[in-house]
Amino acid sequence: MVLLADKGRYMGGAFVTFKADKRQKLWDLAQGKAGAPPPKGLAKEKAEWLKPGLVGRVKFLKGEEKLRHATLKDFREE
Repeated sequence: MVLLADKGRYMGGAFVTFKADKRQKLWDLAQGKAGAPPPKGLAKEKAEWLKPGLVGRVKFLKGEEKLRHATLKDFREE
């Protein structure tokens, strides 16, 4: 599971369902961006926060302020 933020505001979590090669690519990109502080007012144990720069395309149920039943469909480095 990945935790997602938009412009520093926590939006919720999303499941990662990629095949092994794409999952490894995401992991490699994330390792290079580790070390950012968590978004304001959010402290999740065992979560490693990243510096901005990874953009995800997420499928989720609309009509809510935060992500609901979300799945990470794709990602790119900005």
